[in-house]
Amino acid sequence: MLIRVDPGSNVPLGAQIAARVRRAVADGEISPGERLPPARALAESLGVNLHTVLRGYQALRDEGLIELRRGRGAMVLEGTPARARLLEQVRSLVSEAHALGLSEDEVVDLVRDGLRGSGA
Repeated sequence: MLIRVDPGSNVPLGAQIAARVRRAVADGEISPGERLPPARALAESLGVNLHTVLRGYQALRDEGLIELRRGRGAMVLEGTPARARLLEQVRSLVSEAHALGLSEDEVVDLVRDGLRGSGA
């Protein structure tokens, strides 16, 4: 898995790392049970601070996509590809809504309308 970051982007580096891992999981590039690169090694290869990588990994842990264990590293959890795809779609929706100037309440209302229309 190749991870690249854009230091000139407005998106924080840790968020870029998390997004790249999320995309790799969603695309099947990384399978459940696989280990992610060690945070220290990834930080060195990207030329970023170790804590930047850890912030990205912690975001993925908080989303339930990976498990972090001291001394054992980060591992992709079972059942995450579908969740990763959905998270990418949600992030895309939020980004597009933001670009259109919609408020958080308007986006939530749209999602609720979508749920009612789908029979969910």
